Amino acid sequence: MSNLGDMQSLASSISAMTSPFRNYLNDLYEKYKSFNDGAIADYIPELTLAKPEWFGICVVTTDGQMFEVGECDQLFTIQSISKAFVFGLALEDHGREYVNSKVGVEPTGEAFNSIVLDEVTNRPYNPMVNAGAIATTDLIKGNNSTERLKRLLEMFKRYTGRDHEINVPVFLSEKSTGNRNRAMSYLMLNFGMVGDKIEDTLDIYFQQCSIMVNARDLAMMSATLANGGVNPVTQERALDERYVQDVISVMLTCGMYDGSGEWLYRIGIPAKSGVGGGITAVAPGKLGVGTFSPLLDAKGNSWRGIKVCEDLSRDFGLHLFNVAKPERDLAAWIDGSEIESW
Repeated sequence: MSNLGDMQSLASSISAMTSPFRNYLNDLYEKYKSFNDGAIADYIPELTLAKPEWFGICVVTTDGQMFEVGECDQLFTIQSISKAFVFGLALEDHGREYVNSKVGVEPTGEAFNSIVLDEVTNRPYNPMVNAGAIATTDLIKGNNSTERLKRLLEMFKRYTGRDHEINVPVFLSEKSTGNRNRAMSYLMLNFGMVGDKIEDTLDIYFQQCSIMVNARDLAMMSATLANGGVNPVTQERALDERYVQDVISVMLTCGMYDGSGEWLYRIGIPAKSGVGGGITAVAPGKLGVGTFSPLLDAKGNSWRGIKVCEDLSRDFGLHLFNVAKPERDLAAWIDGSEIESW
């Protein structure tokens, strides 16, 4: 980064440190840290090692200001959150029409790991369920599995601004318990939705889900989408701006498993969750939110993460379809101007 970029980053950091919005997030953290509903995912044995008290909230604005509270350094596996971003890479590799010929964009109303395809087209319903995500991963270009995985890791680096590692025990755990995903893959192979190198694609898919991230990474990733595909800190383009709307549209309608309709109704922010406990949420043109708490609801979404996003959406009018005056003006709370008591 240039000296000018360093100075801008420093100025943003100082502004974030003194912003009332930081106090708002601190209050959210205190409000929900004792919220102990839900359970840690156990269908992948390694995920049971998470501690229920882990909880982090991070917000990154499109001008690069960062606000965080709680365990924002705690690493966990990205799991299904990876699906949204791999979908974006597949769109860059092949274009909208070809990708859509292999993977639809309709909500399913089914569990994320259901073995079900569209009865008319034989496509998986959308890229946010396992079948659709496997088909999307299968589309990633590369001369071999190593090159394809390298391209995925390089993509995530563009979103977060740092290198990422794969949690090998989680990868091996997913691989050893992945027969349901194998069944989906062979069903899709029968209908020509994926190629015949099933095990290669599944290895990449399991590794993609085992990438280690933290709440800060998730906020930076969603802020990059909110910023038109450009990382707001590094200024590196992570996704062609033509495909940002594709990714966040499917996040909005399908990103929260079979709880996506309720999420859209109540919160209305494009988001993607993962059974590792993360949620990444996009307020287009404004900010990105990353939360982490491994206690999940019955749908597989983080309980605390849902409550945090619900409060942010309501208090600052972030619901995409909101037309009412919000209780709090986001810009004023971030820069500290004209704050009313609350």
